[in-house]
Amino acid sequence: MNNVALSFESFGVSHRGCVRELNEDSYLVEPETGLWVVADGMGGHDAGEVASASIVDHLATIGIASSAPDLRARFEDRLSRANAEIRRISESRGITIGSTVAALLAMDGRFACLWAGDSRVYLIRNASISQISKDHTEVQELLDRGMISAAEALTWPRRNVITHAVGVSNEIVIDFQQGEIMPGDIFVLSTDGLTAHVSDAEIEAAAVSATPQAACENLLQTVLARGGTDNVTIVLVKIGDGRHGARPDPSRAVG
Repeated sequence: MNNVALSFESFGVSHRGCVRELNEDSYLVEPETGLWVVADGMGGHDAGEVASASIVDHLATIGIASSAPDLRARFEDRLSRANAEIRRISESRGITIGSTVAALLAMDGRFACLWAGDSRVYLIRNASISQISKDHTEVQELLDRGMISAAEALTWPRRNVITHAVGVSNEIVIDFQQGEIMPGDIFVLSTDGLTAHVSDAEIEAAAVSATPQAACENLLQTVLARGGTDNVTIVLVKIGDGRHGARPDPSRAVG
């Protein structure tokens, strides 16, 4: 990260919600290495938690990269290791387990968003929110083909069936988008437990009106007040203008 030019303030929260007994989500907030991650595990009792935790545990070992390409390479290496570990666990238990992943990488004034599954990355820039990631779901494929409408997608019976995840096959299918970071940018990473209850406009309103910690906590309370039908995890990253030699403050990047 070009710390002379930009600084970060970030925070993360995770909750099992109002219905589920376990929280199978995991997340990572690592501003020092330029990495933020959410992961939503799947596979039944205990198994989903193991899968998402494997992803976060491996990505936490990335360390300080020497360049943006090095950071991307380290990310892909750790994710590959997590995929192999999850596959081994699946085989030992005789079940299929896996996890979504959505990640933000930031270095040298640029960002890359990488994802598999339906966990999302949003960018709020100039008071406008856009979804950077694109869901890997059956319903999204139907939308892309023009087979159903956006209104039908909201209630489609298989709308939560994902088409890509880490740990379900030997090869990982990951999409990515990249671009330049601008002062004032806000990135929001979340599992689908947030977007099941909160609109994009509400995410934007919460993110721009408060600190990352307050915004995460406010969004979480909104989800819980509306029934919290799934685990919910939110990570929010605000980009500041760190000129005059300022560096990211690790004490403000907690979760």
